[in-house]
Amino acid sequence: MRFFTTGGGGGSSSARSYEPMATADTTDLRYWLHWQVGLCALWVLGCMSVASYLIWRHEGTGADRRPGGASPSSAAGGDGVDGGKRSRPGVLYDDEAWRPCLRDIHPAWLLAYRLISFFVLLSLLVVIVISDGGNIFYYYTQWTFILVTIYFGLGTALSIYGCSKFADENVAAARADMELGTTYITHAAAAKPSFDEHDGTREIAGFWGYLLQIIYQANAGAVMLTDCVFWFIIFPFLTVKDYNLNFLLIGMHSVNAVFLLGEAALNSLSFPWFRIAYFFLWTALYVIFQWIVHAATPIWWPYPFLDLSSNLAPLWYLAVAVMQLPCYVVFRLVIKLKHHLLAKWFPGSFVRLRGY
Repeated sequence: MRFFTTGGGGGSSSARSYEPMATADTTDLRYWLHWQVGLCALWVLGCMSVASYLIWRHEGTGADRRPGGASPSSAAGGDGVDGGKRSRPGVLYDDEAWRPCLRDIHPAWLLAYRLISFFVLLSLLVVIVISDGGNIFYYYTQWTFILVTIYFGLGTALSIYGCSKFADENVAAARADMELGTTYITHAAAAKPSFDEHDGTREIAGFWGYLLQIIYQANAGAVMLTDCVFWFIIFPFLTVKDYNLNFLLIGMHSVNAVFLLGEAALNSLSFPWFRIAYFFLWTALYVIFQWIVHAATPIWWPYPFLDLSSNLAPLWYLAVAVMQLPCYVVFRLVIKLKHHLLAKWFPGSFVRLRGY
């Protein structure tokens, strides 16, 4: 795979971007009969099989009844209260989608952060589309950037719902106190409800809450993979070509990680390990999309290591598949560090994450 960069004037960032050159006619059937294609397909199908198995084994209400599934007593160090329903690592409570990780922080602060993040990401995405056109959606970076934007949009909507519910609960609590004659209760005390997962009163999240959780964990790995591949694999090629980075390119490969790490620091979403499966499926979906497009249209590959005509293609595909593990683990370690520090610094306010 060879690269060329188009320089010179022009107002669009596309005039300053790199574009790989096609090295073979991908619409030719002989291209897809090479031995490299079969081996690369094996890696992709392998990742999808592992992901499907993890989802079947650990996701859903019947996971504890499946062979090898999460048991009520061992899922997250729980004691199996309420039949284990609330101790499985995959269970998401309704309030976890919108409450901050500290009880002293009002949910409106998380709402404000998500709203600002959504506005900035959406604005940047619109500017890039106007500047570079629809071709940007050909890249994994933009796929992931859109997924992060969708996450903050959905998170904003759920935070609005959560703030409304939080306010209603406080009003109801205040009214009950007045009826009981305990008008001396402070607003601060009313604003700090108990979040005991074993008290049997917390509501299990619905479809949108689980969708937020799934997108969150898929983004965790995808953002790390995107930025690592760009800065450690793609960027060295651009440096050799005396390529000058522009604001939009830097933003697409940094802002997403910054906002997502800030979200991870503020929210109270758990991070069960098995949802790496959705990250695997997201990456595999992109690869399959590229194969379908190239089978129908003779076009250049957006990333050099995706070119199946190279003898090193199986190694590249395997390397990217393996890279998914450390990328996901790094984000999980960030969550564990957050848990450790907040539990140490704010023991009375920190909402403990299950599984840590």
